[in-house]
Amino acid sequence: MFKSRVFCTGRLAVGAVLLAASVAVAAQSVTGAGASFPAPLYAKWAADYNKATGVQINYQSVGSGAGIKQVDAKTVDFGASDMPLTDQDLAAKGLTQFPTVMGGVIPVVNIQGVKPGELKLDGQTLAHIYLGKITRWSDAAIKALNPGLALPDAPIAPVSRSDGSGTTFLFTNYLSKVSAQWKSEVGEGTAVKWPVGVGGKGNEGVAAYVGRLPNSIGYVEYAYVKQNRMSYALMRNAAGVFVAPGAETFKAAAADAEWNKTFYQVLTNQAGKGAWPITGATFILMHKVQDKPTQAAVTLKFFNWAYREGDKTAEGLDYVTMPDTVTEMIRQSWSQIRDASGKAIAFQ
Repeated sequence: MFKSRVFCTGRLAVGAVLLAASVAVAAQSVTGAGASFPAPLYAKWAADYNKATGVQINYQSVGSGAGIKQVDAKTVDFGASDMPLTDQDLAAKGLTQFPTVMGGVIPVVNIQGVKPGELKLDGQTLAHIYLGKITRWSDAAIKALNPGLALPDAPIAPVSRSDGSGTTFLFTNYLSKVSAQWKSEVGEGTAVKWPVGVGGKGNEGVAAYVGRLPNSIGYVEYAYVKQNRMSYALMRNAAGVFVAPGAETFKAAAADAEWNKTFYQVLTNQAGKGAWPITGATFILMHKVQDKPTQAAVTLKFFNWAYREGDKTAEGLDYVTMPDTVTEMIRQSWSQIRDASGKAIAFQ
């Protein structure tokens, strides 16, 4: 009996050690899912953070719609969306959100002989292309915006997102602001019923589709434009100025954002002369009451590190980082994230 008791005690001890080890491993790894818009940046941040700390951040680029669903279902530690949720929706779901970086959604084309930045478009023309009212690159409306640019008399092949997407939300939100017909017939959201064209999954899917489909047009986040060396269009903004996408025009669009009032900020069709018209922030979603407080702490430590150490990486990929005043507001907002006993999650 004595031997049996020793053996059982030994087994319990080994089991306790294994359990502690498994908890430690879990604490060193968190999972997020959602928007493809910031995916190139989150991947680089995760790699750099892992190198610095040994902590694994696993991020799945599945689209904003899926990211919201997964954080709702608590199958991930954090969700990510380029479509901010309203304060009312957040309260109903028991969630909080905070922005990480800002960027732009860019119309991209594959037209033989047309170089990046040579094609000019405005919101009305872009809406008419995706409504199926403008069907050829030789259309008079496009020619009027591009005198002297050699465009083919070829059918336009529109490409959109096939998955639920915050990039689509920003794109359709913009089209709804500049086209009454678009607003009434299609509207805005992470997914809409596209009148024409084909769909690709993720920013990467749209970029790939446009890259191989002659005379196509699509919309992707700026990092994908640069990574794939895509031909993009200049856009006429709300001030009537044709602007190129880039950090400065994204910053100009974000200049009037009132982050001190609410993190629900939609930055499309802003009034500034230098503003890129399809600009938006991307957001992290977390539950206010955490079933896994250790995982939540690791998540917040990662984003705290990203705000402190990740700006150069973000800027290198042409995202616009949040001002220090905003990141301080974000850190203060994390006091809402608590464990089941009501204790705030520590992230320092």
